[in-house]
Amino acid sequence: MTAASIADLARRVDRIARLTGTFTLRSGRIAGEYFDKYRFEADPVLLADLAAALEPLIPPGTEVLAGLELGGVPIATALSLRTGLPAAFVRKEAKTYGTAQLAEGAAVAGRRVLVVEDVVTTGGQVVISTAQLRDLGAQIDTVLCVIDRSDPTVDGSTSGAAALLTHGLTLRAALTKSDLDAAHTT
Repeated sequence: MTAASIADLARRVDRIARLTGTFTLRSGRIAGEYFDKYRFEADPVLLADLAAALEPLIPPGTEVLAGLELGGVPIATALSLRTGLPAAFVRKEAKTYGTAQLAEGAAVAGRRVLVVEDVVTTGGQVVISTAQLRDLGAQIDTVLCVIDRSDPTVDGSTSGAAALLTHGLTLRAALTKSDLDAAHTT
């Protein structure tokens, strides 16, 4: 994507999804702003454009797109429709009824799997879900997200991208917090 198209996409996401106030993040941290991913995931035109921006970031040889519950599922579905790659939908924990599976949809065992998430801040759930998928036999080295919010934190804890690296994972993102901040000021 060109710098202009990234800036345009960042403006559109920022306009629809940036909320201000007091929000408790999954990590427990308190934030003054929040990117409501459901707002951009529910917009079919914006979701399709985000899938187009993410497609070139898919590593060659990827066999399955694994969308993490809940926000990664629509992103993985949109990418699956765009690329023809099969998708798996990964629960935070295996259900206790029916098929009792952690990953529904495409099989992941023995396949090169790309973990798909909407927003990464600390990487906590990505690390947990990736470990569970690896236990099922998935080969994973890359995580793809729409927004990388993993700026180094003030309290000295590790950023999401750095945390993922310690688990053998490279983070690729369509947009960064810097992209969204630049779009917010223009």
